[in-house]
Amino acid sequence: MLSPHELATLMLVKDAPERIEADRAELGALRALKLIASDPPEPGFPVPRVTPRGDAVLRAVARVR
Repeated sequence: MLSPHELATLMLVKDAPERIEADRAELGALRALKLIASDPPEPGFPVPRVTPRGDAVLRAVARVR
């Protein structure tokens, strides 16, 4: 089960990945669950992206609302 912070972070990665701080603790948990991945960096830092599994979680949450 995702914590509220992890769920909010997953939503932020989906909508504004460039705004995520790379040292956020929730990113490690989301990576471990394979809900996000980091694309190879262009110039600069890696940008997280939502995986298909993460997208499925977000779709499921949207249906519950």
